[in-house]
Amino acid sequence: MSNPLLDFSALPAFDRITPADVAPAIDTLLARADAALETVTAPGFPADWTAIARVLDVATEELGRAWGVVSHLNSVADTPELREAYNAALPRVTDFWTRLGADERLYAKYKAIAPASLNAEQLQAWKNAVRNFVLSGAELTGPAKERFAQIQERMAELQQKFSENALDATDSFAYYAPEEELAGLPADVVQACREAAAADGKPGCKLSLKMPVYLPVMQFARSSALREVLYRAYATRASDQAEGDARRFDNGALIREILALRQEEARLLGFQNFGEVSVTPKMAQSTTEVITFLRDLAKRARPYAEQDVADLRAFAAERLGLADPQPWDWPYISEQLKEARYAFSEQELRQYFPAPTVLAGLFKIVETLFEVAIRPDQAPAWNPAVQFYRIERAHPQGQGTELVGQFYLDMPARSGKRGGAWMDDARTRWLRPDTGALQTPVAYLVCNFSAGSEGKPALLTHDDVITLFHEFGHGLHHMLTQVNERDVSGIGGVEWDAVELPSQFMENFCWEWDVLRHMTAHADTGEALPRALFDKMIAAKNFQSGMQTLRQIEFALFDMLLHTEHDPAQDFMPLLDLVRAEVAVLQPPAFSRTAHTFSHIFAGGYAAGYYSYKWAEVLSADAYAAFEETAGADGLPNPETGRRYRQAILEAGGSRPAMESFKAFRGREPSLDALLRHQGMA
Repeated sequence: MSNPLLDFSALPAFDRITPADVAPAIDTLLARADAALETVTAPGFPADWTAIARVLDVATEELGRAWGVVSHLNSVADTPELREAYNAALPRVTDFWTRLGADERLYAKYKAIAPASLNAEQLQAWKNAVRNFVLSGAELTGPAKERFAQIQERMAELQQKFSENALDATDSFAYYAPEEELAGLPADVVQACREAAAADGKPGCKLSLKMPVYLPVMQFARSSALREVLYRAYATRASDQAEGDARRFDNGALIREILALRQEEARLLGFQNFGEVSVTPKMAQSTTEVITFLRDLAKRARPYAEQDVADLRAFAAERLGLADPQPWDWPYISEQLKEARYAFSEQELRQYFPAPTVLAGLFKIVETLFEVAIRPDQAPAWNPAVQFYRIERAHPQGQGTELVGQFYLDMPARSGKRGGAWMDDARTRWLRPDTGALQTPVAYLVCNFSAGSEGKPALLTHDDVITLFHEFGHGLHHMLTQVNERDVSGIGGVEWDAVELPSQFMENFCWEWDVLRHMTAHADTGEALPRALFDKMIAAKNFQSGMQTLRQIEFALFDMLLHTEHDPAQDFMPLLDLVRAEVAVLQPPAFSRTAHTFSHIFAGGYAAGYYSYKWAEVLSADAYAAFEETAGADGLPNPETGRRYRQAILEAGGSRPAMESFKAFRGREPSLDALLRHQGMA
């Protein structure tokens, strides 16, 4: 047990794990998993769900947990040594999962299980498993099966390299600006940049492409020339358009090979294209339904988006003297227009959102709504900035409290941590078949916010607050589940286009006065957010919602057409241009290469699935409408509605189809109307 990756008795020993532990741990766990696979596929082994789980699922769960720890560290604490260890183990881990999913002996054993012998949770997990065997190539034979396995291994390599290039391209950029060039930027951003330059032994202020720096520059910097420098670097990351040495991170060739391999995989499985493979386990019934949904939503949003652009152009010309705004000017113009129209700025608002106060407010709404308690807890972590908490609830028999789940919270941006925000599972709720004990779930919640400086807490933008609530919604889905079958517990087994429902649902609370006023305190005075400022924020809530909707549809339509109608042998940029011509109201410059860092679809599991965000927004807006309909006179959410939502959606996890869970909560199928109303486009 000297190798911390082989100790499953407690939480991961992040204080002891080293890159040198990876290879021996994975060796051991792969050997155990292979032995378990041979045991359960032997002719005499019973075709019994629990018997298979007791041997095979226990071994594969430990492999998955250990590899999950390594993958997590690779995302949040990247070092050359860890990257080398991860990349060395990746092909072998991929090979095992590919072989497991395509093992015809195991497939036959599962098909021989009597459905009548299973409880409702097991039955859903069994149905998913049989479908997944088909999608994993279990019905392929001979050279086709071998080729399928080769594709999976190569895809894992390519997606990891894509992710590394995106991270390295982002981290490699640095621009040292004299302080006078930063006119207009918030003081705390300037201070953080000054400290970053000093840490590098350089004068002036260090600007990076990390969101806590890049976004304020684009929104607030008065210098169009400075905005252009950062915009050009950001828009050309990991592409052939990057400047000088940064071109070595070009993802273009990787994208082309990824698309070709996905097309080949789809044909091997008997599908026309990868889009069809992707939607098979989702709520959407076909790629045509998805494309129709996206184009219908685009049509409804377009008049609002065109008005947004007309307003921007008029304001730029009349108030800023910009007759011909450039792409790097639009975020600045937008911020100036918002300030002029609604008499408040994001920077003014940000002073009211110190991270600890926001967190306390988030915990309070979760505790009230879902009848749980969130408490600080102890566990080894990968960085001193990481916090750890436990979620408890009253014991059903009235004897004190019981542990529901735990989570790590890693909020600040830093070098070696990939951008964006996400929730991942460290451990899943499971009534373990080997011990009979209930394993409680553990989540990783990761963001990339400003870290604060000079001993002051980080100040969050309202967008940051929304992001935090979003990821916490995913976490609640994972942690509040009451399902005991691992494969359909929490987010397990939930259709990919429904998995964003609980996360987007939580975002709605960031616009409620009776919630927000309890999670604000001015950084200097400690005063809560004034009602007048909140009212301005609400007035600005749907500012440019038409443009933002079309932006998301542009990504989603490009993704789906890329995986249905595009020939991988051809350059993908003309398709992106066509989609932009159809959907976008502001055309980016010819050098823009957003596809080259589109990690969601090339490294993150959203291939032919990016539409899920908009699809799930329909579900979440309609679900939240139930809270609006039942709110008390004080404006606060009705706890009874919270209880019904928790039981129908969060606790049910993937134990039944998402549509059944939605109808159990709402009493009907979802409607697009609530989304359009929430976004001011009704």
